[in-house]
Amino acid sequence: MTNAKDIDFSDLQGLLRFAHAQLGEALFILLKVNDAEAAGDWLRTAPVTTAVAAKPLPEHALQIAFTAPGLRAMGVAESVIDGFSEEFISGMSADDNRSRRLGDVGNNSPGNWDWGRTATDLPHLVLMLYARPGEMDAWQEKIQGQGFAKAFQLQTTLESALLGPQEPFGFVDGISQPEIDWQRSISTDVHERDRYANLLALGEVVLGYPNEYGLYTARPLLDPGVIPGAQQLPVAADQPELTDLGCNGTYLVMRQLAQDVPGFWQFVDRAAAGDLEERERLAAAMVGRQRDGTPLADPAREPRARANQFTYDDDPHGLRCPIGAHIRRANPRTGDYPVGVTGFITRLIRTFGFGRRHPQDDLIASVRFHRILRRGRAYGSTLPPEEAVKPDAPVEERGLQFICLGANISRQFEFIQSAWLMSTKFAGLSTESDPLLGDREPLLSGEATDHFSLPQAELPARCISGLPQFVTVRGGAYFFMPGIKALHFIAGQASATATR
Repeated sequence: MTNAKDIDFSDLQGLLRFAHAQLGEALFILLKVNDAEAAGDWLRTAPVTTAVAAKPLPEHALQIAFTAPGLRAMGVAESVIDGFSEEFISGMSADDNRSRRLGDVGNNSPGNWDWGRTATDLPHLVLMLYARPGEMDAWQEKIQGQGFAKAFQLQTTLESALLGPQEPFGFVDGISQPEIDWQRSISTDVHERDRYANLLALGEVVLGYPNEYGLYTARPLLDPGVIPGAQQLPVAADQPELTDLGCNGTYLVMRQLAQDVPGFWQFVDRAAAGDLEERERLAAAMVGRQRDGTPLADPAREPRARANQFTYDDDPHGLRCPIGAHIRRANPRTGDYPVGVTGFITRLIRTFGFGRRHPQDDLIASVRFHRILRRGRAYGSTLPPEEAVKPDAPVEERGLQFICLGANISRQFEFIQSAWLMSTKFAGLSTESDPLLGDREPLLSGEATDHFSLPQAELPARCISGLPQFVTVRGGAYFFMPGIKALHFIAGQASATATR
C-alpha cells in the first residue's frame, strides 16, 4: 500500500492540506492576463505556498488558480484544455441548464452578478492571499512586485473579514469537513466501505490518485515527446507513458454569496412572535445546529464528539433535526444503504427494491461520493443576531466568499448544490429547498417554494411559510488549482507557443 511519504507535498498547493486558519486575513484578487509572457515570468517566481508541513507555521500564504479562459490566455493548447472536465471548460455561468440546476435563477441569475457573468467577463486567474491580521497590505505589495503590472490587469478584489468561528448569520461554521486519507490507507472496495465515515479517499480531492470508486478521475494526460514542457510534469500513475497535468492539483469552486443577516433574524423573530427562546429554536432548526455548533441530531454527546461525529440514523424522520435543515441537506451523513441494512440478506433485499420503511430511505445517495473540502471566508462586518432583529439594523453587504475543492465538479459541488441544497424533492420533501440558500423561485407548476417544514411526532409537520431569499449569488467561477510543477508548465506555455 502506498503511504504518505509517496505524496510529494512540495508539489501540492497548501490550501489542499491546510485552511491557513492561523492567518486571519484573506484577500482574493481576480485578474486578467495582460501579457502572457510577462505573466509566465511572474508565475515562475511567485512564492506559492506548498502543502509541506512547516514549523513554525507560515506568516503568510499565496495560492493560485486558473479558469479555462485563463489557461487559453497563458497559451495552453486547446488539445490540452480538452482533457479537463466539461464543467470547468464550459464555466459556471455559460449554460442556462447548469444555472437552473445550481439555483442561479431569478435574483441569483448570472446576469445580475458583479463578476463572472459571461465567458468574456470571467477572470483568468485568482490569487488567494492570506496573512496575519494587520499584515495584508505589506504581503500584497510584496506579491504585486516587479513585472506584475505588465503581466496582469486587475478585474476585482474580494476582501474578507477577520477569520472567526461564526459565519455571518451567527452560527459556528467550518465544523463538518471530510478528513482526507493522506496516508492512502483506506480501501475503496464498495463492499468494505458502505457505511458513513468521515475519512475520504485522496482522489476525491486531489487529482491523480484513486477516488472513492477506486478509479482515477479524468484529467489532461500529455505525451512528453509531443507537448513542450510536458516532461517536467509528474508521471501519470494510471498511464506511465504519459505525464499528468492534473496530478497534485484540484478544481476550485468560488462563489460570492451575499447574506441578508437582518432579513434572516427579523423573519425568524416574526415567525417566533418575538419569543426569544422560540426564535433560537426556529433558527437552529433551519440551520440544523445551535449557534454554538451543537448538532440538533445528537446534542447529548460529549462536546468534542458531537460537533461532527454523528449521523441521522437515530433521527430518521427529522424530529430533532428537520429533514430539510441546511446542514442535513449539505451532508446527509448516509452510507451506501439505508439504516437497518446490516448483512448479506438485508443488502440483497434492498438491492431488489424491497423493504423500504420510509419514503426518504432511497432518495439520498451515499455521501462519500459527494463530499467537498470547504475553504471559504466571510466578508463584511459582524452583525450579532441581537442587533440584526432590530428594525433599524444597519444594512450592509456581508456574506461568504465560498470556496470549495474537489476532483469532480459535477459529482461533488454541482450534485450537492442541485440534488440536495436546491432540490424541492430532497429526501421525500416536496416544494421546499434549502431554508438558507433557497432561491424561492416557484416551480413550473406555479407552486410556491418559500416554506420550511418541521416534523412533529404523531402530528402533521409544522409549516413556516413566506421565507424570503436570505442568500444571493454575487459572482462565481470554476478554477483549476494546479500542482507546483503544473503551475510552472502553464507559466512556460506562452514562451513555448511563441517558438512553435
